[in-house]
Amino acid sequence: VGTNLTDLLLRRKVTIRELGGCMGPIWPSYYGDCGAVLFMIDAASPTQVAASCAQLLSVLSAEPLASVSVLILFNKIDLPCYMSLVELKSLLRMQDIVSCATQPIAMVETSARDGTGLADVLQWLQAAL
Repeated sequence: VGTNLTDLLLRRKVTIRELGGCMGPIWPSYYGDCGAVLFMIDAASPTQVAASCAQLLSVLSAEPLASVSVLILFNKIDLPCYMSLVELKSLLRMQDIVSCATQPIAMVETSARDGTGLADVLQWLQAAL
């Protein structure tokens, strides 16, 4: 229970704060200190996608995050039951979300287990921050 902090040394020190989905009610208390958002969705769990979409919309509509860059990570692509990027984008109506959002939004498929997509995430972080 709580948040996990990880420091990365890119061009400067960047602190990543992990807040799980069950901690959604306290997320707004961290928005004022936020330079970018990495929003992870479990691509292998169709039952969680609707809840993730609702949380994503809440994040995107938060005033303190109105101009903060957002990277959506579709994680667990290493599992045989993962939904493809095309399926996820369709299910989440990502085209509509991106067109209505005030933030720049990017997306990447990842695997926390084998590191797929990690280089893309680090590259995005360097550009966004």
